[in-house]
Amino acid sequence: MKITLEKSVLENILLHLQPFLEKKDASQITSHVCLTTDGETLFAQATDYEIGLVLQTHALTTLEKGSLTANGKKLLDIVRILKDEEVELELIKENLHIRQKRSNFKLPTYKSSEFPLFPTIENKPKIAINAQVLIESLKKITPAADTNNPKFELNGALIDIKATYINFVATDTRRLALIHIQTHNDQELSIIVPKKAIIEIQKLLLDTIELYYDQTHLILKSTNTFFFTKLINGKFPEYTRIIPKECSRSITLQKGSIISAIKQITTISNDLKLTFMSDSILFESLSDDNIEAKTVIEIENGFKNPFILAINSRYILDFLGQITTNDFTLEANESNHPFVLKSEHFKTIVMPIVM
Repeated sequence: MKITLEKSVLENILLHLQPFLEKKDASQITSHVCLTTDGETLFAQATDYEIGLVLQTHALTTLEKGSLTANGKKLLDIVRILKDEEVELELIKENLHIRQKRSNFKLPTYKSSEFPLFPTIENKPKIAINAQVLIESLKKITPAADTNNPKFELNGALIDIKATYINFVATDTRRLALIHIQTHNDQELSIIVPKKAIIEIQKLLLDTIELYYDQTHLILKSTNTFFFTKLINGKFPEYTRIIPKECSRSITLQKGSIISAIKQITTISNDLKLTFMSDSILFESLSDDNIEAKTVIEIENGFKNPFILAINSRYILDFLGQITTNDFTLEANESNHPFVLKSEHFKTIVMPIVM
């Protein structure tokens, strides 16, 4: 194999492949990227077996067809220090030579035939969904997905597809985030996508997208991108039971003023108490230390009697950080019961702190 291409093109490809590489053991072939050219297109692959990515570009000159592998991190380190000019890659015997004018680097390779095979879309059902809707929905619920939970199904997000809607759901048991999208679907299914995959999907630059799935994999395919992830095998909690069917209290709040008030309190404590009165909301810190913070927002809310919620500030700030509207709705029943934060198709159900 022998090709030439601009440094910027190669560097950009290698940057996007980094999260898919095996980081802990450089002796593994999964620490390598696999580069293949058929004469017109360069295919660049990386996988740690759990997730994988293929990128392709036509912006190259192929002097000799073929495939090679090379350590993805070391190859990127070399390319980064080169000038913004054309780079030559050539496989000679079992080594990759990287050249640019008088600069010459050499990296060992593995046999590209031993590189892990990627799943294919052949005979897999297809999900119809807009790329932007998918990415934005996953982005909003990501903060609620847990990490390293012994219940593996909580370390990801549920994509729950029904005949007339799709729900995107994530929970760490203290809160539950949900996006509800009205759409028509020919097939119904529920799959759990790992949090690591959710984060990487958000980085993909996708205009149009095709989704395919089976019992073990989810595949995203666009013009120049092929992404796969293994799915989490488990039963997601019955999330619909957690959502309050109705709420006796409802108030519309201004995002900016709430963020400002909460951030004042978090200089002292991340846990705070909200007291809703008929014409104001009192924010107070909850701290074991002999220090306190208080602030008040004046707002007519129609609450006849004071109503108290004790909350973890991060859960509200995570929600507010994901919404695009200036206002949002808070709905609640009793002080020690779950309350709801809503904006358009996005809602988060939060468990309060029991005082």
